[in-house]
Amino acid sequence: MGVSLCKATIDDAAKLHEMQVDAFMPLLEKYQDYDTNPANETLEKVITRINQPFSDYYLIKNSEDTIGGIRIIKMCNKSYRVSPIFILPEHQGKGIAQIVFALIEKKYHDARSWELDTIMQEEGLCHLYEKLGYKKTGKTKKLNEKITIVFYEKS
Repeated sequence: MGVSLCKATIDDAAKLHEMQVDAFMPLLEKYQDYDTNPANETLEKVITRINQPFSDYYLIKNSEDTIGGIRIIKMCNKSYRVSPIFILPEHQGKGIAQIVFALIEKKYHDARSWELDTIMQEEGLCHLYEKLGYKKTGKTKKLNEKITIVFYEKS
């Protein structure tokens, strides 16, 4: 498996948006969280994120295939936030996310801390982040009757 990251440019926006919709659509259908689910975001929002000077967007590649994306938000004091990360459904469950996090942590080797959030009801996602060393902060946010967001941090 040749997983790598390639810095996204504005030319990648449509592809990133398409993959983001594909990756998050099952969760949108399951939890009906139309306000914050990335599958419901516009192409313009992806373009805005790519253009933000405080964030880096990467294409996730497996060999030559583009299979997902990850955005790193640069906060203060060498703190970083992952939002979003997504891998196309047909490539999920293969250990790719673990490799991506290792690549990101190597690239941002100066990091003092990392943050991310995920869906509390998605036990597999919570398990993945906990396996990668992320700890629950204790903060949660209920979005509707079906979905609660749980916040994680790694030092």
